[in-house]
Amino acid sequence: MTKYWSDVVRTIEPYVPGEQPQVEGLIKLNTNESPYPPSPSVVDVITRSVIQRLRYYPDPNASALRGAIAEYYGVEPDYVFAGNSSDEVLAQTFMAFFQQPEPILYPDITYGFYPVYCELFGIEAKILPLADDFRIDLADYRQSNGGIIFPNPNAPTGLETPLEQIESLLRDNTESLVVVDEAYVDFGARSAVELVSRYDNLLVVQTFSKSRALAGMRVGFAIGQPSLIDALERVKNSFNSYPLDAIAQLAATAAMQDRDYFDECCRKVISTRKETEQGLRERGFEVLPSKANFLLARPPESLSAESLAEALRREKILVRYFNKPRISDYLRISIGSDSDMQALLAALDRIMSS
Repeated sequence: MTKYWSDVVRTIEPYVPGEQPQVEGLIKLNTNESPYPPSPSVVDVITRSVIQRLRYYPDPNASALRGAIAEYYGVEPDYVFAGNSSDEVLAQTFMAFFQQPEPILYPDITYGFYPVYCELFGIEAKILPLADDFRIDLADYRQSNGGIIFPNPNAPTGLETPLEQIESLLRDNTESLVVVDEAYVDFGARSAVELVSRYDNLLVVQTFSKSRALAGMRVGFAIGQPSLIDALERVKNSFNSYPLDAIAQLAATAAMQDRDYFDECCRKVISTRKETEQGLRERGFEVLPSKANFLLARPPESLSAESLAEALRREKILVRYFNKPRISDYLRISIGSDSDMQALLAALDRIMSS
């Protein structure tokens, strides 16, 4: 701590990302990355001529990328905002829409950046508990608010909120914005993008880090009616007019256009998730019915989640443990390749037998 720090720096509790190990040979099931490489089309577009052009600034509007996203989702390009990761898009969303007299609403078990952004930007929040079965009950959100945000599927539970319930909330909550954070939607949930043309109070945020295997590129986007996109552009251009580098724009555009590869990878993750869920249940785990590329699982009573995470690390397998109320008995396990998950189950057998 130094005398030059502002008050917000002194008091804020930053988001803690999952471990990015610096050693080789670990099976990494802790940060929900794709077990598969990016689309081959991504490799094809990163040419020597592109690299030579890095001396120029990138397109500040990310026009080609926004066009590819718009084409995929069947909207106009002015419905699309592209940014440097969905985390930054979310930060700009909080700045653009959530600094209101009323508190915003979000779940008690959810993405850890929401409370960080509230603290960083001085936004008041009212945190609503999940139901006993860990589902988001949108009936609780029918109250005065300055905005609503929740992931769908939720993180770290992986549970989906049905689109019919989201639409009902949009009809009732017309005086503030509803943000649906869809980082994991491509693994079996139904996207709210199909509602944006009908509701001007809806913003959907997605990422290229999970289903499109570009976590290292840091690309995210939002879809909403043009008035919402204009607000995000105003915030973006007041901070950094060039948030997406030229290679990231090319890579993300190629990944968005390769639908066959995207569909294939999603199918494989979903299949592996189902097999892993069954394997965990056979070993006495309680597993939530996930629609994401991870599982939230509670070990048998004879094992604590924290000690099991440590034992798995000794087996060179990383999973995520959250020492937080209501989920401290659970592990979040990312879905890797089939061989990754077979190694996980084999390691669990060794640990549990000893």
